[in-house]
Amino acid sequence: MPERKRLLIVYHTQSGNTGRLADAVLAGARRAPGVDTVMKRAFDAGTDDLLGCDGLLLGTPENFGYMSGALKDFFDRTYYPCEGKLTGLPYAVFVSAGNDGTGAVREIGRIANGYGWKTVADALIVRKAITDEALVSAAELGEAMAAGLEMGVF
Repeated sequence: MPERKRLLIVYHTQSGNTGRLADAVLAGARRAPGVDTVMKRAFDAGTDDLLGCDGLLLGTPENFGYMSGALKDFFDRTYYPCEGKLTGLPYAVFVSAGNDGTGAVREIGRIANGYGWKTVADALIVRKAITDEALVSAAELGEAMAAGLEMGVF
């Protein structure tokens, strides 16, 4: 029997918008029965969570054209303990943006490159209000990531 894959969702929310997206991502990911999905707030996730996952979804609000401080803190706490141990880890990003969200995505990408991770989906950037359509897109992102892990695509 093949080993179950583990998908980790790490996010931060302050206003609740990114949290709504994260809940939708989680619901979508749980449609893949062969994947164990764990969701943690950025301040609660750590090195063991990261080293124990087969795929990663990162969610953040856009703050001043950047990722949240909480997500940056997650990177600060895990980068050196995980350095060289996660090369090729598939990841994707979702952003709740008050502006355009591209700065947050760019900076996450720079850090992910340092870890050696591989982006496997375009970033989901939801600008302004979280609509039903945005929640569907978030669920699709979670489902696609989990299904890709389940099928061994990533």
